[in-house]
Amino acid sequence: MLRREFLKKSAGGGTALVIGFYLPGKFEAPAALPPVEPAAVNAWVRIAPDDAVTLVIDKSEMGQGVVTSLAMLLAEELELDWKKIKFEFAPAAPQYFNPLFGLQGTGGSTSVRSSWGPLTKAGAAAREMLIATAAKQWYVEPSACHAENGAVVHHATSKRLGYGVLAVEASKLPVPANPALKDQKDYKYIGKPTKRLDTPAKVTGKASFGIDVRLPNMQHAVVARCPVFGGKVRSVDDSKAKGIRGVKQVLQISTGVAVVADNTWSAMEGRRALEIAWEEGSNAAISSDAIRKLYLAAAERPGAIARKDGDADAALAGAARRVEAAYEVPFLAHATMEPMNCVADVRTDGCDIYAPTQFQTFTQNTSAKITGLKPEQVRVYTTYVGGGFGRRAEQDFIAEAVEISKARGAPVLVTWSREDDMRHDFYRPAAYTTITAGLDADGWPVAWKSRVVSPSIMSRFFPGSVKNGLDNSSVEGIVEMKYGIPNFLCEYVLTETGVPVGFWRSVGNSQNGYIVESFVDDLAKAGGKDPFEFRRKLLANAPRHRGVLELAAEKAGWGKPLPAGRTRGIAVVESFGTFVAEVAEVSVSRSSGKVRVHRVVCAVDCGRHVNPDTVAAQMEGSIVYGLSAALKGQITINKGRVEQSNFHDYELLRVNEMPRVEVHIMPSNEAPGGAGEPGTPPIAPAVCNAIFAATGKPIRRLPIRAEDLA
Repeated sequence: MLRREFLKKSAGGGTALVIGFYLPGKFEAPAALPPVEPAAVNAWVRIAPDDAVTLVIDKSEMGQGVVTSLAMLLAEELELDWKKIKFEFAPAAPQYFNPLFGLQGTGGSTSVRSSWGPLTKAGAAAREMLIATAAKQWYVEPSACHAENGAVVHHATSKRLGYGVLAVEASKLPVPANPALKDQKDYKYIGKPTKRLDTPAKVTGKASFGIDVRLPNMQHAVVARCPVFGGKVRSVDDSKAKGIRGVKQVLQISTGVAVVADNTWSAMEGRRALEIAWEEGSNAAISSDAIRKLYLAAAERPGAIARKDGDADAALAGAARRVEAAYEVPFLAHATMEPMNCVADVRTDGCDIYAPTQFQTFTQNTSAKITGLKPEQVRVYTTYVGGGFGRRAEQDFIAEAVEISKARGAPVLVTWSREDDMRHDFYRPAAYTTITAGLDADGWPVAWKSRVVSPSIMSRFFPGSVKNGLDNSSVEGIVEMKYGIPNFLCEYVLTETGVPVGFWRSVGNSQNGYIVESFVDDLAKAGGKDPFEFRRKLLANAPRHRGVLELAAEKAGWGKPLPAGRTRGIAVVESFGTFVAEVAEVSVSRSSGKVRVHRVVCAVDCGRHVNPDTVAAQMEGSIVYGLSAALKGQITINKGRVEQSNFHDYELLRVNEMPRVEVHIMPSNEAPGGAGEPGTPPIAPAVCNAIFAATGKPIRRLPIRAEDLA
């Protein structure tokens, strides 16, 4: 059970009530933080004497609306005045570990899932203690009082005491072990559309992103990196670079050659003037064609068993009909709007990091390792994040800033260009997957056998999680499949390519959702079934899958006539505890080789949700992200180099290409699921299945190509 404790903390010239929930234990914390166990503090709230309530946000705000959602959870149980809520981002410290990760970070669509219980309990406990304090002052029973809008009110007399004047005495009371939570029917904030707290700052330009940080005496740096993965500097002639006005120093660091200057432009000009000979290494032989051949060969080998039900081989041998397919997906870049950047200020007694990072613990540990400092001597200031999608879980841009600042003895801002970002990413893995299924005489599947070939993400991040050659993240989206197929086998063949790979929005679900749901349409056609009805029957024992499937089909008008030249496709995927079905309405021009997506209907069951506006926005954003990948996204390799460089050759969906998107949120009392990623996996198969309906030709590789439409 979580241990609760209230602590007094100086704030705003008086004493504030500070609330935290954490696991038991001991920890010697920095002076600015109360001592607690180095496990999971899920939230802190400070109530100052002037009634100001500050929520310390331990998640990175990347546009997903987490600041508002967490504030709503707290405000609901603590009965706060929404207009008086303030927030700040948490420092890196064990007190703020995400209990689902065992470290401080934002990813895996876990923010609300990891915070709902602790925040609502913290708010409820604080409310009861504040009420008890007011009741004592009025010589009445706590039951004679209630809380509302940041104050305690006496029922009979309507007397009011603001939280600020009660906070000091309330902090001295024992914390209720099991505070009473509100009934859902009484919710004032949770489940209601709510405007975001960070909108005013972003609209007015006051919000500070990493790239906006400026410190006294700060210097600016850019880095020249080898164009080949893993390449090193053989020699460098920096004489011309040093002649550029504003350039202060050229130095070698672990990732290449850094140019430090008075401003970013001078640093970039200095980088252009460098003459570097690179030791390209063995990765110079890597190409997209070579990787494909590697995958095809690997697919001939048995892999690690990820899931096994029944006897797929025997069932295939006895099936009335076999259906086979092979699918290919490319490497994908994250393409965040804000390129990678970091400010580091390394001193002998400590280090300050200002960064748009997703994982504060990684940032702290990386900086400590480079500087030789203790982790607690590294202070991490998280800024607003201009897009994460998993890219900012990486620490390469952090490490560069720390190395350069350490060498310079001054604060340094490292800025990546768009080209740097595109060519030195940690990409969504390319994958090759084969599937064979068996149908019975009535056209229903009795066996499924799939083999996934791809590199491993987890072997670099969490090596201990890859056991017996199985990276579970590479097969997610397949092994959880709920279709009623009695004989099922999924294998994984770990195949490294030399191309750096990392977490990408929805991770393995991004490719496997496309692969599974596309193949299900193949099976429906082979069995002479309607794709919707086929899924509906196979999901008889998966009510939440079936629920969103039926809702999406109903809202999209499945089975009803469409304008001439248009077709529909449907897909349903569970990921991150959330169930999403999407129907895409598409037209195909075979003569021009173009696909137009006109409308997308999305049905989502994410369990109990906090802010429906945020859920809808995340579904919309996920659909845009997934459509960009399905229609355009591809990183290709030649001679160990990424061929794409910017948005002209790594295109994203444009405004005039955006379909009309309708999001329907299912009411639910189930535990909260994620919202930031689950909308991405279903969109590619929904579009591909609509194309299949139009052309009769399944789409077996992404991105969709003109030649695949003929």
